[in-house]
Amino acid sequence: MSKTKEKKVVKHTKRSKKIGLMLIGLLLLIIVAIFGAAVNAYYTIESAMNATYEVVERKTNTTNSSGNNPSENNSERLSEGKPFSILLLGVDTGALGRTEQGRSDTMIVATVNPSTKESLLLSLPRDTYTEIVGHNTQDKMNHAYAFGGAGMSMDTVEKLLDIPIDHYVTIDMQGIVSLVDIVGGIEVNNPFEFNYQKTTFIKGKQHLDGKLALKYARMRYDDPNGDYGRQARQRQIITGIARQMLSMKGVTNFNSILEVMSKQVKTDISFQEMQTLVKDYRTAFENIKSDQMKGEGFMQDSISYQRIDPNELTRVQRELKTLLN
Repeated sequence: MSKTKEKKVVKHTKRSKKIGLMLIGLLLLIIVAIFGAAVNAYYTIESAMNATYEVVERKTNTTNSSGNNPSENNSERLSEGKPFSILLLGVDTGALGRTEQGRSDTMIVATVNPSTKESLLLSLPRDTYTEIVGHNTQDKMNHAYAFGGAGMSMDTVEKLLDIPIDHYVTIDMQGIVSLVDIVGGIEVNNPFEFNYQKTTFIKGKQHLDGKLALKYARMRYDDPNGDYGRQARQRQIITGIARQMLSMKGVTNFNSILEVMSKQVKTDISFQEMQTLVKDYRTAFENIKSDQMKGEGFMQDSISYQRIDPNELTRVQRELKTLLN
């Protein structure tokens, strides 16, 4: 990538509105769980899931505080029934007509522990100022995807959090809109009333279709908690989709769900590994907790960043390491 193109990738413009939204990668597993017993649907599921499968290149020298490679032998964790992690990336490709590589405007680390039967969704500030592993620079964390795709994003998050990042899942924005509509919409509990793009979102519980869900997750500037408030709404939508996928609506429309996923979702979790997860990890998917890593804003070269306080970083690292044993 030339310096000129890199500058275009990094530069934030007013017209380049950010859309942050993410599909929890575990939904892939839920789909298989729902339909795995149906022999006549087996090959349809396998074909769709194989279409999402894409292995990415990782750096082999990413080390943790103990000097070890935290991703070493990550494929063995699933077969042995151990806790594991997934980096969930919501990319802005497909939003507002974009077709380029884009950036990961949503970054969530999902950790799953079958022993304690719980999962955790940790939202990461996309503007976190950190080392971009493999690019020899300090930059916003979400630029790692633009520079080196999911592999560089995984290495960068792994180095920052000092835990193994075993797998990834990406989805583009159009995929989110389609999925919400396919499952019949979702229910969210809005903490305060706000207006966004000529739409009023009342305080309290309400039902959203795909377009409304995208607007709901997109608003940031009128939120008293800024981008953190937006990320909290993203997690609401993730949970809403997951619940609907487990409902009869999800079952009825599974062919449409699989079609969307085969086109707009990518992951390095194989179909065989998904079957293992369905068998050994499903109870952990039913108890999902959430957290938010928070930083402090600062300006550098007229660009805004988030600096993570060492105490906050340590808190998050300990939480993740405890869940991952």
